[in-house]
Amino acid sequence: MSSVRDSKQRAAARAKLEREMAARRDAARRKRLMQARIGAGVAGVVVLAAVVWIIVAATGDSNPTANPSAAATSCTWHSDFPSPSPGVSQSPLPEGIKDVGLPPTDPPRSGFQVLTFDTNLGQVQVEMDLSKTPCTAASMAHLASKGFYDNSSCHRLVADIFALQCGDPSGTGSGGSTYRFDDENLPLNKLPAYHDGDVAMANTGQPGSNGTQFFFVYGTSQLQGNYSLWGKVISGLDIIKKVAAAGDDQAYAAEAGGGHPNQAFSFTKVTAGPITPTSSAPSPAPATSAPASASASPSTSPSGS
Repeated sequence: MSSVRDSKQRAAARAKLEREMAARRDAARRKRLMQARIGAGVAGVVVLAAVVWIIVAATGDSNPTANPSAAATSCTWHSDFPSPSPGVSQSPLPEGIKDVGLPPTDPPRSGFQVLTFDTNLGQVQVEMDLSKTPCTAASMAHLASKGFYDNSSCHRLVADIFALQCGDPSGTGSGGSTYRFDDENLPLNKLPAYHDGDVAMANTGQPGSNGTQFFFVYGTSQLQGNYSLWGKVISGLDIIKKVAAAGDDQAYAAEAGGGHPNQAFSFTKVTAGPITPTSSAPSPAPATSAPASASASPSTSPSGS
């Protein structure tokens, strides 16, 4: 009887272990999917390199040299729809693609500039550090000056990675301009790479595929650092979080994750302010310490605080 009982106990133990291992494998699979699911289109639509979904690091490449614009002395705008030869008529652009010309090739590379988003919920301001992302800042300022973002809506909310994606006036996730550009300021070797209030470019999952779409980060995101980090929200982050708190309709859940925000969020006007030598971001509040006492131990502040 004892051997039979022992055999049953061993079988039960093995079954339990197998269930636990299966659960771990399933959890690991879900985590990998979350890390690699932010780039699909609404219906698998691909419009050359102009399809810009966000998100997630497809390869996880952490090679710091994969940041070509960081050391470049001028900006290169790669056109997917070049101008026709003289005497040849321009072919119609794909739906959702707008020609607004090209930004300057040699923009300022120092100072700070603020983008102001006037929205249906209030004003959001994003500061750009031109020493870190001169080409991205030049593109964003150019698009703003052309009214590209005016009367457009943020089309995708992905709660898993705390991202609100915007920048496609067509609202489909496959719209943009006629040019793309290289990566800048990739936080490749940092984890987490994106924090509350960061703003980064969306891409197709390939280097140098930045266009017009970008995403606001409203928490500590688990995204890999494969997206050009170009701005910081200096006012209006509460508005972004209000949109996020309302959730999404899960329209893209089966494909790329997330869906349309339940709380509509649209830009009525986007403007780029003047370039200034110093940051407009509010200074962090000084840390307060408790009154010293005879029994208090010496303390140190974390590095960078």
